[in-house]
Amino acid sequence: MKILVVGSGGREHAITWRLAQDAEKHDLYCAPGNAGTTGIATNVAIGAEDVEGVAKWARENNPDLVVVGPEAPLVKGLVDQLLSLGIPTFGPIAAGARMEGSKRFAKEIMDAAGVPTGKAETFTDAAAAKAALPGYGLPVVIKADGLAAGKGVIVAETAEQAEAAIDDMLVANKFGAAGAEVLIEEFLHGEECSILAMVDGENAVLLPSSQDHKRVFDGDKGPNTGGMGAYSPAPVVTTDKLPMIKEKIILPVVRELKKRGITYRGILYAGLMVNDANANPHGPLAKSGSTVNVVEFNARFGDPETEAVLPRLGGSFATALLHAATGCLKDEDIVVKSDVAATVIVASAGYPGSYEKGKEISGLGEGGGGGDALVFHCGTKEADGKVVTSGGRVLSVTGIGATLREAVDRAYARIGALSFDGMFFRKDIAHRAFEREA
Repeated sequence: MKILVVGSGGREHAITWRLAQDAEKHDLYCAPGNAGTTGIATNVAIGAEDVEGVAKWARENNPDLVVVGPEAPLVKGLVDQLLSLGIPTFGPIAAGARMEGSKRFAKEIMDAAGVPTGKAETFTDAAAAKAALPGYGLPVVIKADGLAAGKGVIVAETAEQAEAAIDDMLVANKFGAAGAEVLIEEFLHGEECSILAMVDGENAVLLPSSQDHKRVFDGDKGPNTGGMGAYSPAPVVTTDKLPMIKEKIILPVVRELKKRGITYRGILYAGLMVNDANANPHGPLAKSGSTVNVVEFNARFGDPETEAVLPRLGGSFATALLHAATGCLKDEDIVVKSDVAATVIVASAGYPGSYEKGKEISGLGEGGGGGDALVFHCGTKEADGKVVTSGGRVLSVTGIGATLREAVDRAYARIGALSFDGMFFRKDIAHRAFEREA
């Protein structure tokens, strides 16, 4: 197949890499891609958010499938444009992408569908939002309603922190239009995990579970980021929970959207909080009384979860994506290998705040080319024949093994060969799983 992958991060490198592993040999393109996709696809100099540019390329080149990676072009209606051209596209239309583009809309869908989640209210007035805080206790979660690159969520430990977060969003306009509306949300206790469900408009197939690490520093300290690492599977998602997640969380959302005239095709990402005797014996359950509650929904593959999940998939990845995009997904389209995977993000000094770019990266070797450790490029570019940093999250290093310990050790061993000025990474990825084992 001729396939275009839209995006330039580690997620898109991993998607492209996994397509390149199919037994069928595909003609792969990335728009715009990065220094890592250069070796396995043809990079096209069109930005992921350039909806008209991507549509023009697709009209002229007639790909068999387009896979949209990031959330921004989904919310902007890229899929709508491509479908109007008759091009099969993996990703939700703009109306469906509101599950990520508007946290208020996602809560509305969850409430209508009876999906277990924490209580929340939406505000546009700072004074009204602050007045509501005592009803939520501490800690409390303050969320920007719109897209904020994974950074618009504040877990406030004190009333002062909560009020400052509200002021940042509604008064200081820190997140622009994304923060023009804020959610105050109940803090859910337990252990967080991610489920990526492949959806074809009617049916859903769950991909292997994973767990992300949002905080920037070891021990889950510091501000939230786009993700500092992940591993798959997540032990907190026991086998007995999977049917409940599909039947009580994923499918009710798909059906509620369908009732509203929205056929959802693509990835429906459920960020879940699991609270049971193994996860947190002391934390109270949310108002739903469920041991599994939805923290958030995303409308695309997670990053860095994708880099941990996709290496565990067998079979034809392109066929699975095409079947989901065209409404004929089957359970057997998803083949899961027994391998365990662990991903560690290598970042630029200062991330998730300001950071310098253009630092030369050494030790890349084959990049994400195979073996028991893969290097996916998140924020890189080529300059004067060298690969240099171009983002806060620079590389995503995935170790693969028979056990989680083996996978983690292989990821860190591969990182030991990498170097650039200001490079840092968390050294405790998968610590919750190891604590469970202990």
